[in-house]
Amino acid sequence: MAVLWLVLLVSLSTFYLGVFIWAVIQHFLTVEIPSALKHPVKFRLLHCLMLYIITLGNILEKMKICSMVRFIQVFQDLIVIKKNHNLVVTNMHFGTIPVRLFQPKAVSSEGRRGIIFYHGGGAICGSLDCYHNLCSFLAQQTDSVVLSVGYRKLPDHHYPCISKDCLNASIHFLKNLMTYGVDPSRVVACGESIGGGAVAVITQALVSFQNLPHICAQVLITPIMQAINFRLPSHQQNQNVPFLTRDILTIAVCKYLDIDLSWKDALFNGTYMHPDTWEKYRKWLSSDNIPRRFKNKSLLPEFSRPFDEAAFMEIRHNSGSEVSPLLVDDKIIAQLPEAFLVSCENDPLRDDALLYKKRLEDQGVPVTWYHVEDGFHGCILLFDKQPFSFPCSIKIANAVASYIKGI
Repeated sequence: MAVLWLVLLVSLSTFYLGVFIWAVIQHFLTVEIPSALKHPVKFRLLHCLMLYIITLGNILEKMKICSMVRFIQVFQDLIVIKKNHNLVVTNMHFGTIPVRLFQPKAVSSEGRRGIIFYHGGGAICGSLDCYHNLCSFLAQQTDSVVLSVGYRKLPDHHYPCISKDCLNASIHFLKNLMTYGVDPSRVVACGESIGGGAVAVITQALVSFQNLPHICAQVLITPIMQAINFRLPSHQQNQNVPFLTRDILTIAVCKYLDIDLSWKDALFNGTYMHPDTWEKYRKWLSSDNIPRRFKNKSLLPEFSRPFDEAAFMEIRHNSGSEVSPLLVDDKIIAQLPEAFLVSCENDPLRDDALLYKKRLEDQGVPVTWYHVEDGFHGCILLFDKQPFSFPCSIKIANAVASYIKGI
C-alpha cells in the first residue's frame, strides 16, 4: 500500500511539474514584456503562475471534472483579506445581489461621500473578496461609505447579468442613502476593467431616473468601453502583453456574450462588421480619434476584410450600449457627470479610455485623465500585495483616492 501511495505521489508531482514547465515555455514563446515595465522578472513569474492555473483549469474542463472558469474562481477566493479596524464591514444582499458595505467607524456630523464600486475580472474572476482590500483602502483614504457590488458572472450567467445586477444594486443604494449616512449630493460610481465599463453603463442608465440622487462623478479605471473594434492601436500593440493578452480577452468576451469561440477570428478581424454599421459608428470608434503619439507605423487597417454575414448574425448584439457604452447617443453623454479616467500604456484597453475621453469632452463633460506609462491591465489589484506589488499599482490607487477626496 505504501508503494502505491508513493507511486501516486510521484505521478502527481510529475504531472504538476510538467504543467508548470509547459506554462513557462508558453510564456516565453508568446509573451512580450514592455521596456517601460518595472520589475520584469516579477512580472514574468506572476504571468507564469497565471498560465499554470489556466492550463490546469483547461485540463480539468476537458476531463469534465470542473470548468476552467470555476477552477480560476476557487484560486482567487484564497486571497487574504486584511482587516481594517477603522471600518465597519457588513455583508448583505439587495434582493438576490450580494453586496459589501464599508463604513468608517469615526462619527461624522454630516453625511459622508458614497462610492458605489463595481469590480473587474472580465466576468470570469473578480469578487467581493478579491477587491475587498481596494474598497477598504478607498473607504479609509477618502473617509467614504463604499458599497461593493457582487454581481453574477460566468460560468452560470452571461450578458446582460452584470449591467442588470449593478443597476439594481445602485438604485437600491441610491434610494436608501440616508440609512447608510451618505450625502445624496456626493455619490461616486467607480469601477475597474469590466467594472469600469459598468460605471459608464450605469451612469448613462441613471440619467433617466430623475427621482433618484444623481451620481456626481464617475471613476473608470482601465475600462472596457466597447466590444466592436479590436483593431485599435492598443489592441495591436499589446495583444501579447500580460495580464490581458488577446487569448484571455477572447475567452472573456466570447464567453460573457455567449459567442461560440469558433467566431473569435471574425470578432477580432472585424469580418462580422456590416459596412453600414461601421459607417454609423466609425466617428466614435475609429483609430483616427486616437492621438498620434499612441500609434506606430506598423498598424493594420480597421475592417479591411470582406463582410461575413453569418458571423454578423452571431455577433451583432455587441453593438448595444449595454455592451458598448461608448456608442450611446450624444444627448445622454452630455448629461453625464464629471469623469476620472485611468489608462495604462501597456493595456489593450488603453484606447477604449481614450475614445471615451474624447466623447465626453466633445459634449462638454469635464474629464480628468490619468495615464500610467509603466502600467498594465489589472495592476491596481496588486497595490497592497507585497512583494508582488508594482510602482504603477500604488500610483493608480493613490491617484483614484486623491481624486475622490477632492469631490
